[in-house]
Amino acid sequence: MHYQTESWGTYLPTTTTASFNDGPLHRIEQLAGENAVVIFSLSGCCMCHAIKRLFCGMGVNPTVYELDQEPLGNDMEKALMMLLGTSSPVPVVFVGGKLVGAMDRVMASHINGTLVPLLKEAGALWL
Repeated sequence: MHYQTESWGTYLPTTTTASFNDGPLHRIEQLAGENAVVIFSLSGCCMCHAIKRLFCGMGVNPTVYELDQEPLGNDMEKALMMLLGTSSPVPVVFVGGKLVGAMDRVMASHINGTLVPLLKEAGALWL
């Protein structure tokens, strides 16, 4: 698969094969592009809870998809693991339809001051 990258994050694969268009990566891409901030989460995950609180505390109202409550949740979770190259895929955050990453990347962006500009650019934060 081919990925496009920018300095702060990763786009989803740009392939146009039928398997991509019908599979869990397509569903992730579709959901990630529908709102300014999208979090893929598991309802009982403490790290997911922490990342949701981070965004809410900043005044951002993220759209959250609990993978354990999604029809394609297991397949989407595997696709996120593949996309990130990790064994623990959640939480995964997209801003403006672009992959920011898992907890470590989001926190690093928050600490180094690059998260707020991303949120403003995506229209998720006004101040």
